[in-house]
Amino acid sequence: MPTLNTFSTPVESEVESVAESATTPSSALAAAGVPVVKNSSEKYWGRWHWLSRLRSYFIYDPLIWSYTIVCAIVSLTLSFFDRDSRMQHFMARTWSWLIIKTIVSPVTVHGWERVDTTKGNLYAVNHSSALDIPVVYANLPFQFRILAKTEIFRYPFLGWHLRRSGQLEINPDKPSVSSVRIAVKTLKDGMPVVIFPEGGRTATGQIKPFYDGAFFMAIAAQADIVPVALIGLFEMLPMNTFHIQSRPLEVLIGEPISTKGYTTRDLQVVAAKVKAALEDLYYSRAETPDPR
Repeated sequence: MPTLNTFSTPVESEVESVAESATTPSSALAAAGVPVVKNSSEKYWGRWHWLSRLRSYFIYDPLIWSYTIVCAIVSLTLSFFDRDSRMQHFMARTWSWLIIKTIVSPVTVHGWERVDTTKGNLYAVNHSSALDIPVVYANLPFQFRILAKTEIFRYPFLGWHLRRSGQLEINPDKPSVSSVRIAVKTLKDGMPVVIFPEGGRTATGQIKPFYDGAFFMAIAAQADIVPVALIGLFEMLPMNTFHIQSRPLEVLIGEPISTKGYTTRDLQVVAAKVKAALEDLYYSRAETPDPR
């Protein structure tokens, strides 16, 4: 450690050595042959990490699968009597409520006062976790349709429910004319639609580029677009793991973005506007650093 004096006493040298070791990473100290003893807090958090994993693998995950199977079967049965999908939507909300309560992750919602929820708005939501859909269903206080990728409709139970309850299917890489027309008609009929414009979950916690075509239906229907930021989902359950780490969550509702005056030629302009608004919401509360 550099000092103002050229020479130092043995005591000063020892003090400097201790001070330097205090700021040196444990791995570097171990490599230098210095014995490193983990403090009690490190041991505690290490044990808690494994207890959290065991809780997730042997309690949370099996219960979530059980809820999914049971609620899907009930929803499928109701679909033969439920013409407007209200009962099926209720079952989806029940499934979501059970999951949120089970994983002990309370959700706080901010911003509904900005939105007229009686209108057929397009809700653009960031996508960071497999639990995004339960959080959306549990906290959007109205019936809606989700625009989901074709592959999700192939999942047992969940896919069956999506198809029978009238959710909207689309291939984001090659959207068919019929699927787009159905989505536009849904908005024009006053039914809100939820989309994940990134097209898939983020692997880094940062918002991914948007599919511009996701906003075609809003422009065609002249519907408002509402940015919705889900906070804490990436930290709770990122990709490639079944380890659910319980934590408080937030849902931030942004100002509606009007599409009046825009045409389908303005897709990129509208997409950029929505992305900027969603990023402002998300990075205002997210633990992930803003890369902009």
